[in-house]
Amino acid sequence: MRNAFATCITKLAKEREDIVLLSGDIGNRMFDDFKNIAPNRFINCGIAEANMMSLAAGMALSGLRPMIYTITPFTTTRCLEQIKIGAAYHQANIIIVGTGSGLSYAELGPTHHSLEDIAILRSIPGIRILAPADSNELTAQLEEAVNLSGPTYIRIGKKGEPSIHHKNSKLGIGKGQLLKEGDEILLLGIGPIINEALKASETLAKRDKNIAIATLGGIEPIDSAFLKLMIKRNFHTWITLEEHSIRGGLGTTILEWIADNNFESKVKVKRIGAPHKFIHKLGNQEYTRNQIGIDNQAIISLIENL
Repeated sequence: MRNAFATCITKLAKEREDIVLLSGDIGNRMFDDFKNIAPNRFINCGIAEANMMSLAAGMALSGLRPMIYTITPFTTTRCLEQIKIGAAYHQANIIIVGTGSGLSYAELGPTHHSLEDIAILRSIPGIRILAPADSNELTAQLEEAVNLSGPTYIRIGKKGEPSIHHKNSKLGIGKGQLLKEGDEILLLGIGPIINEALKASETLAKRDKNIAIATLGGIEPIDSAFLKLMIKRNFHTWITLEEHSIRGGLGTTILEWIADNNFESKVKVKRIGAPHKFIHKLGNQEYTRNQIGIDNQAIISLIENL
């Protein structure tokens, strides 16, 4: 996904002279093509993310379109005050990209885990929160976000994520997509972890269990029209899946949406997310997903026990 971001922002920089890329001392070689066409519009701000956010806010309020790129926890929790005041309060036209979200850097420990970024940022008014499932959805959202007013946060994976959406899918901001038809159970996910649901569905199909799978692309804005269509489908259970804390992310958002729209009697919700604790037993992303119960095996177990 990070390569897709580099390709897309380079294309946008060719088309628009107001686009500026700010990096927190990562991805320098990845942006060589960008620097070749816009050498004066790439700024390595170093490991000073709070300063980088304030710099971006000033640029945005001066008429530029800055995009911030660095590892997810360093571009969110490390500079929360600057996001709240510089970006959201002033409705600055900033795109904040957090790479390596969730457990992409699982082996590096809690300093590099981003399992609370959505929960924290969704408490701040006026900021879009997006979590594309693959490179196709990322590109569509980025091309749309650069023309919108106000700040946008996009959490992406690192590299090697499989393509989930077809290129001709109607992707964008706040658009739910039904990836797989099914009955009785609907699984709703955000981000690249939705691939774990697709893996699980293959195993479940061999056991005569056919679940529907959808991706929402983010949680702010939420695709209320799509969710209401899913309510009409009369699934008896919705399962939310996210590479994020069980608290404050997609699962919480869906529960709030159901309560606010008085749909409690229509559907029950089960949530799959990271437990509310720090992860001390470290390994790669696949290993850690399994250890905390958010991989395809966890999905299969939950569905078989329903």
